[in-house]
Amino acid sequence: MTPLRQQMLDAMVVRGLAARTQETYVDSLGRMARYFKRSPAVLTAAEIEAYMLHLVKERHLSFSSVNHVAAASRFLFTHVLAQPETGERMLPPVARNAQKQPELLGRDQIAQLFAHCQCAMTRMLLQTLYACGLRISEGCHLRVADIDSARDRMCVRVVAGKGSADRYTLLSPTLLVLLREHCRRYRCHRQDPGWLFFNAHTLQPLSTSGMQRHYQAARQAAGITKAGSTHTLRHCFATHLLEAGVDLHTICRLLGHGHIETTSRYLHLISPQFKPPAKADPLDLLAGLPSIKLH
Repeated sequence: MTPLRQQMLDAMVVRGLAARTQETYVDSLGRMARYFKRSPAVLTAAEIEAYMLHLVKERHLSFSSVNHVAAASRFLFTHVLAQPETGERMLPPVARNAQKQPELLGRDQIAQLFAHCQCAMTRMLLQTLYACGLRISEGCHLRVADIDSARDRMCVRVVAGKGSADRYTLLSPTLLVLLREHCRRYRCHRQDPGWLFFNAHTLQPLSTSGMQRHYQAARQAAGITKAGSTHTLRHCFATHLLEAGVDLHTICRLLGHGHIETTSRYLHLISPQFKPPAKADPLDLLAGLPSIKLH
């Protein structure tokens, strides 16, 4: 590890940047250094802007990816190299990608997705993502201690989610039954530090990239042509709760959104044809799936 890389990491740790942000910044600067074959510390603002232009015009990367370069460079010059006047020039591109609405899965498709997931461990994680509205990184890092099954609590604690913020989300009765069976099968509570979803060989949490591959394999096996990733299950969680009558403010808190405007996008995705069963628990999404494969 180079001294500059270590200084960058130390500065991000001191300022409380999330682990994912640290990884993104270091990766962005590393790619830029390899492109110029020089340390990013000696690059000028004009060179960095030329590199961002290269990413847009020749690499065809999204503006969000290009913005990572600007943000990482600004942090480097301002907080590591003590050159705030240079860091201030690292402005992200003004243009933004068009906001596309996600392709949601129907309840039948979600049930088929779970049924075609070949590994019981990864199936349980996908079911948890849907039932709790979790991001994939949050699901992969759940521990047994994060599941509060007390009758008057019934919740899942999300530790250091996006923005390093903790929150609580749903623990439905159906999910609790499945998680208890999962823990009996894999003896999660016997493994220190008690990861719920782990690699049997390394005992480390399942990787987010590996779970994306499992999701795509299950999607294709189920014959689902809609595009998307594991994040689709989080979109489905929010939309299906809205369709069942749960209010927007509650869903905002469950998802961990900082602003309700972010959650309100799901209002456009509600299906007017869906009518929830009269006696159904609107918070138990797994119970509402048709013929779900539990084991």
